[in-house]
Amino acid sequence: MPVVSLLNDGEAGAEALAVFDDIRAKRQTDYVNNFWRALAHDPATLKATWDRVQTVMSPGALDPLVKELIYVAVSTANGCDYCVHSHTAAARAKGMTPAMHGELLAVIAMASQTNALATALSIPVDERFKA
Repeated sequence: MPVVSLLNDGEAGAEALAVFDDIRAKRQTDYVNNFWRALAHDPATLKATWDRVQTVMSPGALDPLVKELIYVAVSTANGCDYCVHSHTAAARAKGMTPAMHGELLAVIAMASQTNALATALSIPVDERFKA
């Protein structure tokens, strides 16, 4: 059950609707997902988050698919079911194949296991790994 309602276009204020319109235009869709609709209760946070997402997820030194894969991995580690689903869908739209998804899950699982072992054993970081 959500903590806040998901505002539809008729319930959202003018500032939130402006962000919704920008989302629709830039994503070339009529759909505004639940994440943005929940954030619409606080238009300043909605706008700031939308602006930051565009900056961070745009092409750069890392290509957009790699960024989506990282987002899935971090969302898995953080236990964010919503973000795992939305960014898995985004990764598929950017070209993630079933084989890539399988490898991503294997890396996430391996990192989780080795992180837990290193943490439980309090293994000191090798001097040569420190930059």
